Amino acid sequence: MKNIFYVLLLSMVTPVLAQTKLEKAITNLENNYKQEKVYLLTDKSQYAAGDKIWFKSFVFDGYNRSAVSTTLFVELYNSDKKLIDWKTILLTNGEGSGDFQLKEDLPEQIYFVRAYTPYMTNFSEDFQIVKTIPVYNPNSTESLVISKSADWSAKAVPEGGTFINGMPTKFAVRLSSNTSLPDNWTGKVVDSQNPKVPLATFKSFDRNVASFKITPASGKKYQVIIQDHAGKSKTIELPQVAESGLSLEVYSSTEGIKYTLKGLNLKQQLQNYKIVGTISNHLAYKANIKNMTNEASSLIPTKISNGANGILQLAIFDEQDNLVAQRLCFIKPGQLKIEKAEIIAQNIKPNPRSFNSIDLSPESYFKNYTVLVSEEDGTRNPEEENMLSGLWLTGDFTTKIDSPAQYFSKDANTEALDALLISENWKRFDWNSLLSGAVPTITTNSQKFLSYKIKPIKNGALLINANVNLILKLGKEEPVINQFTTDQNGYAYLNNLNYDEPLEVSLFVNSEDSKESGTDNLFVTIEPLVTPTSFKGNFPGTKYTLVKAGANQPLSSSISRAINTQKNIKKTASTDVQIEEVKLVGKKQDPKEELDKQLSTGMFTSMNSTIFDFVNEDQHVAGSSNILDWLQGRAAGLTFQRNNSGVNVPYIRGQQAKLYLDEIPTDASMIANIPVNNIAMVKILKGAGLVGDAVAIYTMKGNMKSKNNEKDTKKNNSSVIKGYDPPSEFPVEMLDNDDPAKKIENDTRETLYWNPNLFDSDYVPPRIKFFNNDSAKQYKVLIISFDEEDNLLYDQEIFK
Repeated sequence: MKNIFYVLLLSMVTPVLAQTKLEKAITNLENNYKQEKVYLLTDKSQYAAGDKIWFKSFVFDGYNRSAVSTTLFVELYNSDKKLIDWKTILLTNGEGSGDFQLKEDLPEQIYFVRAYTPYMTNFSEDFQIVKTIPVYNPNSTESLVISKSADWSAKAVPEGGTFINGMPTKFAVRLSSNTSLPDNWTGKVVDSQNPKVPLATFKSFDRNVASFKITPASGKKYQVIIQDHAGKSKTIELPQVAESGLSLEVYSSTEGIKYTLKGLNLKQQLQNYKIVGTISNHLAYKANIKNMTNEASSLIPTKISNGANGILQLAIFDEQDNLVAQRLCFIKPGQLKIEKAEIIAQNIKPNPRSFNSIDLSPESYFKNYTVLVSEEDGTRNPEEENMLSGLWLTGDFTTKIDSPAQYFSKDANTEALDALLISENWKRFDWNSLLSGAVPTITTNSQKFLSYKIKPIKNGALLINANVNLILKLGKEEPVINQFTTDQNGYAYLNNLNYDEPLEVSLFVNSEDSKESGTDNLFVTIEPLVTPTSFKGNFPGTKYTLVKAGANQPLSSSISRAINTQKNIKKTASTDVQIEEVKLVGKKQDPKEELDKQLSTGMFTSMNSTIFDFVNEDQHVAGSSNILDWLQGRAAGLTFQRNNSGVNVPYIRGQQAKLYLDEIPTDASMIANIPVNNIAMVKILKGAGLVGDAVAIYTMKGNMKSKNNEKDTKKNNSSVIKGYDPPSEFPVEMLDNDDPAKKIENDTRETLYWNPNLFDSDYVPPRIKFFNNDSAKQYKVLIISFDEEDNLLYDQEIFK
């Protein structure tokens, strides 16, 4: 929805031409209220400790993918608001992906994933996405259960916000709860003086809302009595009946949005009243009533949004530009503008461990796809949330909505969606603040990619307005020297960096005789210009509660399968390692073996180990800030997660590995501070011997010297900065093969395929390919894409 048309009513309603207070407010809105929202897709809705959470993020500016930000922070918290892990995600056309590896000893509880761009921190934290993630662990002392508490509150909201004598008024009744809402509920409207006689009755559309219509009389007081299916009852008061004012009635259809205004006891009737419609904080419709009349109506055509769906906010202003009524409505309910995937071929089999494929058309306008394939167990449980509800509903509202995806399903109740929107307010801006001239304070401007400010110091003093040389070395690439001039505060700047490997920055300063000076007197610090912010709010309430774990408490099928899948992955990885180790048996002893014998004792001796020799082999470590960073990606089954201090902590097969320095237990911070040239050997032990999974670091002894031939860069004049976190690669492989040692007895994977960036190349059909598990007879396939005009492809199908 790139372009918004300005529609001006004719005949009774004519255009506003003069620059007024309202016109200035609209200009203020257009210029100062650009805001982003995030939808986060995860491969599953619940996890077992030890699982990997795969996620894809979509960042929108209104209903289009955002071009504002290129960086997204995604953070994982426990229920005590302790930060567990975080990722810095690169956004390309508003999209980015990543993953979290959950520890196997993670306590069972609700965890929360927070996602936001730096630019979003200029506005209310309530608009940042906080996704609820239940994580189960059968070894925990507490277990998650669905809360039995059903405490709820209710409110009744009149359409347009007004309740006027003699004017038929539609009300939305909205229930709210921090836990869960009753499945169904009923209500009645009564005169408080005669509560036994119902004036109107209603039934809930869903857990969230119901609606009714009533014509009030002056001097009367009305109440709504609500009762849920369990017999719990509450009474709420309706607003006081007004003697004058404006009534707004709205009806949304496939042709457009029809609104009717009726005035009562207004000084100049509706003359010079203005109607303003906004979509995503942008003006979409504006008109003025010229004639003296107490009633006016018109149809706003769908071309105000190019026929696309979205929420229109109608606001009515009187002749003095005072806000008198407002209403939210959905454009084209029941007729969603969503494209379907063009499938040109498919090879789907229900056989255990069969190979399956789905080919998408290379001729489509859609070129990049997000694809998720899961086993469909036949229950066809409705989604609680999805891309559509995130884009059109929950991304813009801070109140909790139960199962928002229901409003955009095939059998959605459009009347329920309309009632929900009557009960909501648009909080991304406030008309009264706009009319007063208030503007948001923008303290964090949008940065393109990652930027840093560098503070070089020589002999303890800042280098102000001075030329300095910075040597930049990215990963294994050759170092590049660049000259920078510091500013009056002594800073040099590295701007708009897009990389996902460690970047080493080394400082050199020329001496007065134009020869390179030494580095002992140089020091460099680096500060990112794009940084995460601490979470100040409260996590959303959930339907779960923790209870003391009982003995032999049964696990759900989904979690049992997840745990079994983890065991299968470990078995396959362990077998691969053992096969590689067996290949070494019988080989002639070499210097590495001699070094191992010299440094390690019997307790640290195992056939299932990987050794890195720094005495006899050049391991090219000079560009690494510490040995833990250097080890990344160099040993099968060894992965790393950063702790709260930013230090990489080793994990072997998903479990945190023990760390030893010269066979004495230590921690990652200690290891990270050891100069890499002081290290003689690193030994990775995988689940064997007396120490179990471990990383053992051995330092130089006696006359040992490092084989490293690269010039060592002094630590005091260099620093390493981290770039974007690259996503892991989802394994597309069959767990079983002809090797009996690697045979998996029961393949229980739930997520069969995950690809956040499937694309076509040179007119080759994009292919979704995956292996079946042992039980799936049908597959749930989700495909999401956007074309160049940001038209949405959203297709979720069941394949058999």
